[in-house]
Amino acid sequence: MNETFDFPGPAGRLEAVLMHPEEPPVAAAVVCHAHPLQGGMMHFKVVFRVAKSLQAQGVAVLRFNFRGVGRSEGVHDNGRGEQDDAVAALDEMQRRFGALPLILGGFSFGSVVSLRIGARDGRVRALFALGFPLSTLPDTAFLEAIRRPCLFVQGEHDEFGPADRVREAATRVLGSSLCVVAGADHFFTDHLPELQGAVASWASRRPWEA
Repeated sequence: MNETFDFPGPAGRLEAVLMHPEEPPVAAAVVCHAHPLQGGMMHFKVVFRVAKSLQAQGVAVLRFNFRGVGRSEGVHDNGRGEQDDAVAALDEMQRRFGALPLILGGFSFGSVVSLRIGARDGRVRALFALGFPLSTLPDTAFLEAIRRPCLFVQGEHDEFGPADRVREAATRVLGSSLCVVAGADHFFTDHLPELQGAVASWASRRPWEA
């Protein structure tokens, strides 16, 4: 079952879809979308398919639009305000699901937002980064502050994050795992089932309980 609603964010309302699993949820996740100025939105295929994958593993999943996207109010803030938006999404999931473990992750720009929050927000029990755009980042020192299980899924031919460089970056995150999808580009074109499978396999092990 899907539930569409708005919730309050720091720059006004944020548009969201909450995907409920069939059984009582075992965890609550927030999934962040790609860059708002490059067409990123919560209905993008990667975000939707990964959310479905988590939902199938018994996780309640919130997809939302960052400020300035769709019905969400506010304007793009170069990743700063978007971190505040994602924290507001975590607040909403904590309000709805109480003591359930919180998971945070995202695709591309959304993966950077998620990992930056995960480095400092102790409520987040597990993280995932899909298509981590390492080549676009001036500094990745924040990765070393992450102290919780983290899944990286990277396309073998990701033009914004070469797999070998992401592999090196992942080693700086304690408890991380990396899945490189053979033949995939940044958007996992024609390789979405492999992406879903990697996330499902990770979630089936309930890393948030570690």
